[in-house]
Amino acid sequence: MKITFLGTGTSQGVPVIACGCHVCSSPDPADARLRCSVLIELPDQNWVIDAGPDFRQQMLRARVQSLGTVLFTHLHKDHTGGFDDVRAFYFKSGAPTEVYLDDHTRELLHREYPYVFDGTNYPGLPKFNLHVFGGTTPLAVGGYRVQPIPARHHKLPVYGFRIGGFAYVTDANYLSPESLALLQGAEVVVLNALQYEPHISHYTVPEALALLAELKPRQGYLTHISHKLGRHAEVSPRLPQGVALAYDGLSFTLPDPPAA
Repeated sequence: MKITFLGTGTSQGVPVIACGCHVCSSPDPADARLRCSVLIELPDQNWVIDAGPDFRQQMLRARVQSLGTVLFTHLHKDHTGGFDDVRAFYFKSGAPTEVYLDDHTRELLHREYPYVFDGTNYPGLPKFNLHVFGGTTPLAVGGYRVQPIPARHHKLPVYGFRIGGFAYVTDANYLSPESLALLQGAEVVVLNALQYEPHISHYTVPEALALLAELKPRQGYLTHISHKLGRHAEVSPRLPQGVALAYDGLSFTLPDPPAA
């Protein structure tokens, strides 16, 4: 499977509107960060984790031609605000999009996109199959095994996912011992690391690095990055071996996940 970071920025993205700081004015493409999402390309299907406000731009930029599944980490707008644009893939394929989400996110989608779910079925409506999950029961997604990873985003329950050797946890500042055990042995672990200063609902760089040192993946990546963190070229040399800042467009391959 091929994993591509579609977006690595925080809820405001980088550059931030009306900000002239040295990060937001950076000419380095690695400092231009759309809202957080990843594309997972499997031999016979494509998935995304989260569909935020930049979803349309991300799909066009990555030239994604088909999408079968969306996995949502949580309900916040920077992770769900592009849901309406997912319909383009239904119009092309005629096949409903499979959507995996917790109950909080399901309630949000029903509230914010009532026309999709109100039963009117007027021409032009997309079709989505919603699969609500909770806890740590593994999911069967497109014939593959996906392990939900419960986490906390301050007081909000959120989810990361482990897909074979790939583990992805964003918008979290607490993982229980049970959740950490589910991450053990992953080849690549992605954690959110908003900034260096303490934050109420996100891991900081030191906190994320401490977790990665405990988990010992072959490669760790930091995502959901704020302009307060600093420029990519400034921060990267300070990170320990085996840990890197993710950036939009970064991709890598891993063995396909196990069958469900």
